Amino acid sequence: MSIEQELSARSNSQCELCASRSDLSVYEVSPSNGSAAESILVCANCKEQIEDPSKMDENHWHCLNDSMWSTEPAVQVMAYRMLKRLSSQGWAQDLLDMLYLEDDVKAWAEAATDTAQSEERTPTRDSNGAILETGDSVTIIKDLEVKGAGFTAKRGTIVKNIALTDNPEQIEGRVNGTRIVLLSCFLKKS
Repeated sequence: MSIEQELSARSNSQCELCASRSDLSVYEVSPSNGSAAESILVCANCKEQIEDPSKMDENHWHCLNDSMWSTEPAVQVMAYRMLKRLSSQGWAQDLLDMLYLEDDVKAWAEAATDTAQSEERTPTRDSNGAILETGDSVTIIKDLEVKGAGFTAKRGTIVKNIALTDNPEQIEGRVNGTRIVLLSCFLKKS
């Protein structure tokens, strides 16, 4: 049985990410040795967006709400990577916060994202020039009016477990129970 036939049987002949049934092909989830266990069956739309981030349609990826719960590690890895790519969107970060991966699967998922991000990402710096990383805690250094949420993020508030965005001048974090985007120039690493 070929890899494509094996994946087609495993996925019931549909894209393992969005459930589309048209234009399906095998996608190797790197690093991979080319086995079915390290590959997924994807539609042309998903494949194009995976391979070319400039063509990302964030609305298409709401399908990850279902596919991230797959029992197949390769599907879990791809869902994790796409959610990481979309983590500046509040819904994607919320899904990432819910996603549980076994240690070996998480290591596989982060293997490609770490190298890709470190090569192309401009570091996010706080008001003092310190480099901020995902998971850091920061302190707000100026009262900030949060538009649309109806409150002010007070100076001295500590924001724990921040998430980086695609914009190196912004981070995401929870203030008063609401996930908001903050400008890094108004933050100090704690």
